[in-house]
Amino acid sequence: MEIQDYLQILRTRWMVIVVTVAVAILGALATSLLTTPTYQSCSRVFVSTSGGSTVSESYQGNLFSQQRVASYSELVTGDTLAARTIADLGLDISPAALSAKVTAKSTPDTVLLDTCVVDTSPGLARDIANSLATQLTVLVRELETPEDGGSPAAGVRLVEEAQESATPISPKTTRNLALGAAVGLLLGIALAVLRDRLDNTIKTRKKLEAAAKTPLVGSIPFDKTIKDTSIVSFDATHSSSAESFRELRTNLQFLEVDHPPRVIVVTSAVPAEGKTTVAVNLALALAEAGHHVVLVEGDLRRPRVSKYLGLIGSVGLSTVLAAQADLSDVLQPTKFEGLEVLASGPLPPNPSELLGSAASRRIIDELRSRFDYVIIDGAPLLPVTDSALLTTHSDGALIVARFGHTSENEVTRAVGNLETIGAHVLGAVFTMMPVGRKGGDNYSYYYETDKSIPRQTPNPVTPGTVAAPPKDVTPPSSNGTVGVSAAAPAPTEYPRAEVTSSSRRYKE
Repeated sequence: MEIQDYLQILRTRWMVIVVTVAVAILGALATSLLTTPTYQSCSRVFVSTSGGSTVSESYQGNLFSQQRVASYSELVTGDTLAARTIADLGLDISPAALSAKVTAKSTPDTVLLDTCVVDTSPGLARDIANSLATQLTVLVRELETPEDGGSPAAGVRLVEEAQESATPISPKTTRNLALGAAVGLLLGIALAVLRDRLDNTIKTRKKLEAAAKTPLVGSIPFDKTIKDTSIVSFDATHSSSAESFRELRTNLQFLEVDHPPRVIVVTSAVPAEGKTTVAVNLALALAEAGHHVVLVEGDLRRPRVSKYLGLIGSVGLSTVLAAQADLSDVLQPTKFEGLEVLASGPLPPNPSELLGSAASRRIIDELRSRFDYVIIDGAPLLPVTDSALLTTHSDGALIVARFGHTSENEVTRAVGNLETIGAHVLGAVFTMMPVGRKGGDNYSYYYETDKSIPRQTPNPVTPGTVAAPPKDVTPPSSNGTVGVSAAAPAPTEYPRAEVTSSSRRYKE
């Protein structure tokens, strides 16, 4: 991995890092608040030996004192001196417990010895430090005095008494918080990288194309404005969602130029990928372009199209398959110009058998002959085989995958199910793509119409015919120029299909 890959992981998983840092800081703060404050007091003694009459003897005596400092530091932390201190102060504590609170330290090349005591009571820490220094003085005199009663070879003198400390040495809240933030940051980065390595969901175009073994034909951005509805407003200004479906419409028309697909099954590997949203809005985009489109509610297990469009779902595809009604009787017009819907009808106990039957093929062929495009909202491929059977009756299937939700293995297995029965995969569609994130694959741009220039919509031309010249344009003259009649009518703007939002949720 390159540095850009790690930066992308940090941008994608920033929430993991923030949460980890916050938890670490809160943990450090809680530890600091719950920890009982402790105080430290230190006393200092001076170790001396008998002076010599010459420089050499004085030097030897100084070395002797420095050696004695190391020995006396061991006495300070020993149980003998602790027992004398306990007796002196009348403490209810064991010598071992008192020794655990005591530390002795000396500055190199000096004869000074510091005795420090740590305790939760600043006054008790001071008293113990001073008592230890006093008892050390007595103990050293006893040890250094010869048995014949001569002068002691060395002595200890208290030079600095311990003072009561007003500031605790523990906990150090500021240091703990800084340490917690640093540890949390490192741990958060490690968790973010680890989670990214363990995450096999699809987040890039390359991974989706590799898993589906087909090109990406559409990227639908995440749009919070349609979170509670599955219908995109194609009349809305600055609608990246509408433009993405127009781009999908264009890509489908150029997939196979000689034989563009007209009967398309929209499906996904697993539920909750946004396939119904893609099917509905792809049908709307095709109807917006002037095509006559029928949207078939081919999911006979969890139909959603009729709910999103506010239609009757009790009659439809299953009714026709059961020979209980004619196709013309159950087709429902919608409020969108050029779009009709064939609802699911009553949910049958055997959807796979019905959709794979010869009657299902005849219905789809009849729809093909009556409409420019047939868009079928199918069931997910992995749980059931319904969509795979429908795809064999159609020109191909669109595989819908949701950003950061669908795994590579799921897409690969779904496409494998289609390839096993010889079904054709037209392409893949990415849904819920993050918009405008730096380093992402999806961005949103706007190119507005210049409203200062009059707009004119050309007359619709029937396929296979030649468009007649506008009435306001005269035939070319002998010199090859084209004249414009003086009584040319004002430009006419044709109304577009009205697209409004419903109150449905953006889901399967």
